[in-house]
Amino acid sequence: MQIPEMFKRDDAVSPVIGVILMVAITVILAAVIAAFVFGMGSPEVSPQASLMTDDIKFDNSNDNASIYIDHQGGDKIDLSEATLTVTQGDEIAKFSKMNDSEVFFEAGDLLIVNVNTTNSGIILNGDDQSPVVDTQFEIDSEGDDVKVSVSHTPSGQLIADMNYDV
Repeated sequence: MQIPEMFKRDDAVSPVIGVILMVAITVILAAVIAAFVFGMGSPEVSPQASLMTDDIKFDNSNDNASIYIDHQGGDKIDLSEATLTVTQGDEIAKFSKMNDSEVFFEAGDLLIVNVNTTNSGIILNGDDQSPVVDTQFEIDSEGDDVKVSVSHTPSGQLIADMNYDV
């Protein structure tokens, strides 16, 4: 075969290039679909805050206990995205989505959690923030330690976990 004749024969070049291009397009398409299926975005991050249970005050006239939580610094917490759980022994009171609108618990704020058997609720700086909830338990002033936890609902991460000696 002569060299000039070799350049005239190109019958195998076109199918090979076509197959290579089809494989490349398939690989790129698979990578894009996998990126969307497995998620490209960053995960939801919970606020980082320093919270402290200051005090628990008991009102024996109406079997009410008020838990005082102080925000000592860090990120502000959107109460509509937070869940507060109060536990004593086997008893649990859970306040999820403490507010329907964006109300923030910020550094220097005081959050009061009223827990009793008939009308528990959340008060932020003197304003009611949650609907009245029937918790079916009251904090026993002579009972076990009280555990208060605040979690970020969208991410499922714990913001604060506090214990208080009764």
